This record gives sequence, C-alpha cells and structure tokens, in this order.
Amino acid sequence: MRIRSPLRSFGLVCGQFACLGAIVLSGPLIPASLLLLGLLLVGVGLGVWALITMRMDRLSVLPDPLPHVELVNTGPYRLIRHPMYTSLLIVTLAWVLAAPIWWRWGLWFSLLVVLVVKLSYEEQLLQCRLPGYDAYRKRTWRLVPFIW
Repeated sequence: MRIRSPLRSFGLVCGQFACLGAIVLSGPLIPASLLLLGLLLVGVGLGVWALITMRMDRLSVLPDPLPHVELVNTGPYRLIRHPMYTSLLIVTLAWVLAAPIWWRWGLWFSLLVVLVVKLSYEEQLLQCRLPGYDAYRKRTWRLVPFIW
C-alpha cells in the first residue's frame, strides 16, 4: 500500500508548473507555422475534452485522489488514463517546436519526466483507492494510445 506524501505531491506540481511557465515565457504562444498551430489546437482540444469529461468538481492539480474520487472511463479516458497530461505535452511541444532552442527542449523533456513520475505516483494512489482501477489500467494506455 502506498502512503500519500503531500510534500512529494506539491514538489511534482511545482516542477510541472516551473517547466510549463519557463516554456510559456520563453517563446511565442501562437506558432507561426500552420502545422504547429494545428498541433497546438489538437492539444488544446484534447485538454478541453478531458476537462469536460472529468468535470471540474473532480479535478485537482495534485496527484492525490480527492475524497469523492470515482473512476472516469468515458471520453478520452476510454483510451488514455491521463489525457490532460498528454494534452499538456502536445501543447508545450508545439510551443517548443515554434522556437526550438536547446534549453527549451531540456525544459520539455524535464516536463515529460515530471509528468511521468507524477502519473506513476497518482496511479499507485488510485490503485489503492479504486477497486476497478487495475482492470482499467490494463485496458488503457498511459499517455499515448498504442504506444505507452
């Protein structure tokens, strides 16, 4: 059984927002390329779809399950266990590709590492709280359908 660690949770969220903030502040928010704009819109669309499906009352930036947690397996959650993280990675990838400086790539890969650690921790906590989570985990992908 995994023990919840508030310090770990806050550290992961701080790392996530630090990487995100540095990427946002270091380049254009609207890519000049239509291809990158399309990638950005795909990421935003996935994020909005995930938010609508999840509902705001079940949303938390912390990986710790809320007291009234319930398994969501509709919308993008049918295929992806963490579509909001996928959305964030797609959007930030479009921003990094719009101004692909080596240290912005470093920020993006740091964000990827933080999100993978965060989702792994979150899944351990959900496994302890939700009886059907293990079966859900076995039939869905973590971040990218058909890849991982």
